[in-house]
Amino acid sequence: MTMLGNIDILERLLTAALLGSLIGFERERLLWAAGIRTHMLVCVGACLFMIVSAFGFSLSLNQEHVVLDPSRVAAQVVSGIGFLGAGAILARGEIVRGLTTAASIWTVAAIGLAVGGGLYFAAAASTGVILVILAGVKPLEELYRDRNQTCRLAIETKRGALTPEILKETLQVRRGQIKRFLAKARNTKVDDLTVILARVSSNDIAAFVEKIKGISGVTQVNVVSRDSGEAKESLG
Repeated sequence: MTMLGNIDILERLLTAALLGSLIGFERERLLWAAGIRTHMLVCVGACLFMIVSAFGFSLSLNQEHVVLDPSRVAAQVVSGIGFLGAGAILARGEIVRGLTTAASIWTVAAIGLAVGGGLYFAAAASTGVILVILAGVKPLEELYRDRNQTCRLAIETKRGALTPEILKETLQVRRGQIKRFLAKARNTKVDDLTVILARVSSNDIAAFVEKIKGISGVTQVNVVSRDSGEAKESLG
């Protein structure tokens, strides 16, 4: 195994920095903490680990009875980078933020390993694919989430004025979309209803509120909350 020259080492480190910065810029524009510098450092660091792993022990290999596995250091990078990705993930209640950024840090490490191993085409191709996933697929993901929301409605009605059958007929939704219909008698004349609707869009929610207000006996309708589905995973 021959040792890399200084020019080759510099070339690989700079290539890793460039590819890492491209992915980091996409995260930076969304104002995430793990931005350009973080992704560049991870990519360059992984590249250096790979160079050391593959070429740093060439003198030792010339000695008798010495056998080294160059993939061992790379394997440690794959598992060790997880702590940095975990630091990018925030959990607030039922909402998880930063999963995409953590995944991008993990893949940037893989790009650095590829560059360190001299696999320039694989590194450049994967960078392009990752950028398409991060920037190009996001509008489709947001469109899907907008059309598959869950909303909670608080409805005030006259006693017995609204039933699940009336609600289903009025809104023209499937039975399975009404996830909860809970009625609580405030007094002998007024019911407080909690209704949860699933797989509805933002336009649907606005239209449903107006339709429910038009039902005889309904006095008030409020949208208490809405979210993008059961996963409740924030973008980023």
